[in-house]
Amino acid sequence: MAWVFLLVAALFEIVFALSMKSAQGFTRPWPSLLVVVAAIAGIYFLTLSLRELPVSVAYPIWTALGSLGTVTLAVLLMGEALTLAKAVSVVLIVAGVAGLK
Repeated sequence: MAWVFLLVAALFEIVFALSMKSAQGFTRPWPSLLVVVAAIAGIYFLTLSLRELPVSVAYPIWTALGSLGTVTLAVLLMGEALTLAKAVSVVLIVAGVAGLK
């Protein structure tokens, strides 16, 4: 179950990150509420995963999945450019997390 909790935590991390753009500096109420709820839920599920997983593995995976998902969805849904620098950085994130595992 720890890995399932970690995956759910990462999904909330992605929602959190993408919602910040829509919240426009916490000036829009509903996206702002989503930012707060997603942040709390992400940390909650990460905490549940840490009952069984070492923090040195779970936290980097959580942040990496959150980063990868955020970059991917920002490109696909928000029209952000996928530059060579971003693509290389994403590969380096994956390599770094793989090295920690």
